[in-house]
Amino acid sequence: MKLLIHGRNLEITQAISDYTREKLGRAVAKFEGLVSEADVHLSVAKNPSVHQQIAEVTIFANGTVIRAEERSANLYASIDLVSNKLSRQLRRYKERIKDHHRADGHRSAPDSASRAAGDDSGQAIERLNEHGQSRPALPTPAVRRKYFAMPPMTLEQAITQLELVDHDFYVFRDQDNKQIQVVYRRNHGGYGVIEPRS
Repeated sequence: MKLLIHGRNLEITQAISDYTREKLGRAVAKFEGLVSEADVHLSVAKNPSVHQQIAEVTIFANGTVIRAEERSANLYASIDLVSNKLSRQLRRYKERIKDHHRADGHRSAPDSASRAAGDDSGQAIERLNEHGQSRPALPTPAVRRKYFAMPPMTLEQAITQLELVDHDFYVFRDQDNKQIQVVYRRNHGGYGVIEPRS
């Protein structure tokens, strides 16, 4: 597995690098055949009144992007938490592949949405990490445009992608009507869908 470790507002020492490699190595050990690359961002909150050490990890597994983020007062604890979270997410992903394989009678190849998510690893990392990281102060007005492939998918596939990227919402193109829709986590459980009115 290719592992990239980046630091924001902190120096990545050999000890931090070794600890991160060991913890993530253990987290993905059972899924070594699935995971090709991991991109790790370790950071310290700039605000002196907020003592937060953040560990963000984006993993590419069979063309699917899986992302996790954890925060705590200690960087090593954040690395532990994010490693445990990724292990759970990878286990769920592997179970979904097996369930899909059994239900459809197909081999467990990534669907078009998964392939599209992995088409341009660099852009996917940038897109996902920018959403999750603490944002630097920018002069107003600041507008950043993001462009990415949006292959048609079912609502079920969009919910799966939402769970794997660990965000509150996921924008997708509906397979049936080809319109852009947003699936999101509801505060009281379950999911909601926002779609344009005809």
